[in-house]
Amino acid sequence: MLTFKALQRNKTLKYGVPMLLLVVGGSFGLREFTQIRYDAQKIMKKLDPTLEAKVNPQKQSVILEEEYQKIKDVNLEEWRNIRGPRPWEDSKEYQEQQRSRQGKAA
Repeated sequence: MLTFKALQRNKTLKYGVPMLLLVVGGSFGLREFTQIRYDAQKIMKKLDPTLEAKVNPQKQSVILEEEYQKIKDVNLEEWRNIRGPRPWEDSKEYQEQQRSRQGKAA
């Protein structure tokens, strides 16, 4: 009986042990919760088959060849670099100027 009362008055047992259990138990609990989070992200991360074909490096060469065929047909000789309007310029007025210049150049 005397030792039980002495243990109840001991500050280490009264405050230290529960704090230690909280810290150690909390770390294990957090590990479990974060593992659930990462598992859920893996499931949600499954790619759409069409998107996966674009990302997959083995099929990348097929896509590059298709893009090359598209670009090959573009006529770059008649291409002009036209800058956009500045923030202080009126965009409608600037577009009209560019169109009139483009018509004169052609």
